[in-house]
Amino acid sequence: MLKGLIFDVDETLVYYEGYDHREWYENWVLPALRRQGIELDYENYRKTVTGELPRSYVERFGIDHVEFWKLVDEVNLEYRRKMAEMGRIKPFPDVDALGELKEMGLKLAAVSNASQECTEFVLDIFGLRKYFDVVYGKDYSNLDGVKPNPYLVEKALKALGLKPEEAIVVGDSTHDVLAAHRAGMKAVNVTRFGKVEGADYYVSDLWELVGLIKELKGENKTQSP
Repeated sequence: MLKGLIFDVDETLVYYEGYDHREWYENWVLPALRRQGIELDYENYRKTVTGELPRSYVERFGIDHVEFWKLVDEVNLEYRRKMAEMGRIKPFPDVDALGELKEMGLKLAAVSNASQECTEFVLDIFGLRKYFDVVYGKDYSNLDGVKPNPYLVEKALKALGLKPEEAIVVGDSTHDVLAAHRAGMKAVNVTRFGKVEGADYYVSDLWELVGLIKELKGENKTQSP
């Protein structure tokens, strides 16, 4: 029986007006790295984010990789605060559907590859954290355990006290789908920016997700002895 949902945060619940990943890196992160004597070009940085290179790759520049990612996350939090001040972080208009999902008795988790502080910051801006039983950002004890690695999804699943078949991952990216499947779970792709391959279900927004969950719970009741 379906008992819970694990949500991605950025681009699933909130979005950043005018955001470009390369511009963010080159205008915000790279200057901070250069002040530490680190010259890491965008393509190699991108590969550490996607998992093509391990996050420990940066130690060749003479910095502990945990300290490197803490520095990146400090810059990211500074960026988010500035964007919020400028009104450029926005919730999608359907996020109030989270209340409906809670009223259905579901356990909800939010999981992000951003740091814990960055994740909580954007949820708090719009009063969204109240909907979630647990919120998990990047874990510095396992920096390679970000999506598409299933580590964070499995961590949320354990905190909710659920089995893989009792919860579904909801997100916008291929990484969300892969993390779900590697954890033995199904995935819903919210197609705000187009469909990604491999998802088990597709919805255009969170209100359509509410309808899908009602259907799935109805199927579960029908199949129960």
